[in-house]
Amino acid sequence: MKLINAGLGRTGTTSLKVALDRLGLGPSFHMFDIVGDDDRLEQWERIVCDGEDPDWRAVFAGYSSAVDGPCTVYYRQLAEAFPEAKVIVTVRDAEGWYRSTYDTLYQFVLRSKEHPPEPGSRQERLLRVVSTMVWDGIFEGRFEDKDHAVAAYHRHNEDVVRALGADNVLVYDVRQGWEPLCAFLGVDVPDEEFPHANDSAAMRQRIAQAAGVPAAAPVAAG
Repeated sequence: MKLINAGLGRTGTTSLKVALDRLGLGPSFHMFDIVGDDDRLEQWERIVCDGEDPDWRAVFAGYSSAVDGPCTVYYRQLAEAFPEAKVIVTVRDAEGWYRSTYDTLYQFVLRSKEHPPEPGSRQERLLRVVSTMVWDGIFEGRFEDKDHAVAAYHRHNEDVVRALGADNVLVYDVRQGWEPLCAFLGVDVPDEEFPHANDSAAMRQRIAQAAGVPAAAPVAAG
């Protein structure tokens, strides 16, 4: 493991994944590796919901980097397991982050409330894992309270820097492009545009395909 991104979802994590692959730091672990793999989902159920203390090197075997999903929550454990890995926190403006998260990832929660998934189904299992880590974890069951969610967003980013040290963490907005990322990693800047992947519409479609959630328009925030 050469790089860990502790930034929350909807901060350009998929764009970072594509960029890391381009820079030779792939394959990069992403939440969709769990969504699309029943065995890996079961593995993370044991870690997240049952409190299993895993062999992190075995969990991430075959990956050179990790972005999105569990690494956001387990960054301390991963930094300890992979002390040689560099750490990035992807960020964006808080207002845009909240709206994007509400319009995409949180729709899974809202539609699951309207139409509860069948017990034991992939949807139900995914919801349990993600809710334990994120909605009931980082956001303490109060994501719909925008002020609370934004405060939690800022607190998370600050906690990463405080825990690991400002000299060891790159706080990075993907809109900055290749230069700060490549300088931090000590690699050459590619002669191509920085990738921008997974806008809100694409994310809603991916959620629908992977988790069986209707790819409908987002529910308006209250």
